[in-house]
Amino acid sequence: MTSLEALQQHQRICDELYELALEENRFLQQNHRAPAAELLGRKRALLGRLDSALEALRGPPPGGVRAPDLRAALDKARSRILQILQLDRENEQLLTRFSLARAGGAAPESASPSPPPGMLQKIYARHS
Repeated sequence: MTSLEALQQHQRICDELYELALEENRFLQQNHRAPAAELLGRKRALLGRLDSALEALRGPPPGGVRAPDLRAALDKARSRILQILQLDRENEQLLTRFSLARAGGAAPESASPSPPPGMLQKIYARHS
């Protein structure tokens, strides 16, 4: 496998990871909870494929490393990786927020509104 082919394979896997991160982001925003085990399993499988692709990229580069098509593919892969990292960071923040809300006993954002202050004063007055 040439360096360009290895880089293109890496790019395809990165594109799949990005789509999976988008799917995870949509799920988190809609359901306010951690995704199902199926999504996490798909993520683990993709990460395993990514490790294999990275091993292929770690080989010694051929003489024409500075070829324009290789440079363009490398820049495209870097750009996609940055997008994945940014989206993954947002997903982690959403997971943390929803985990803390559930652990702290706080109601999710879509819960019913709190009762008016006057009602609480009447309840306290009856029991005091």
